[in-house]
Amino acid sequence: MAGIMVVANQTLGCPELELVLAGHLADRQRDVVVVAPVAEIEGEQQWDYPPVDRYIPNPLQIAHALAVGRLQRELEQLRAQGVTAAGEVVDHDPVARIQELLAASEFDIVVVCTLPERLSRWLRRDLPRRLAHATAIPVQHVPGSAGPSL
Repeated sequence: MAGIMVVANQTLGCPELELVLAGHLADRQRDVVVVAPVAEIEGEQQWDYPPVDRYIPNPLQIAHALAVGRLQRELEQLRAQGVTAAGEVVDHDPVARIQELLAASEFDIVVVCTLPERLSRWLRRDLPRRLAHATAIPVQHVPGSAGPSL
């Protein structure tokens, strides 16, 4: 059974993505794999300046924890609909990991859901086009709103 790969993080759970997924899942049962890239954080090295004598999580740790929470919520919602769903959190440039997943399993489509153009770092890095060039299957870009934080 071929599946759907979803690439999203901050937009997981947004109405735009949910509508597109519902359309892809309506005609037949498919597996869904969600890849949640963690955003690259600017100023990561300057987070605790001047250093203080207590533990403060750095921005990457916070971004990773938020991505894990969003991913778990999305997987729970998909499974509640009877969909076989799996996923993982990956680094900020997911192309290599997505290629590995595409080589290991059969997918019909890759759905990339980004924030609107003015906010999206993924669009500035041209992620949907880069993925389209990296694979032979269709890549669908879905501009979405920010989904629930957790």
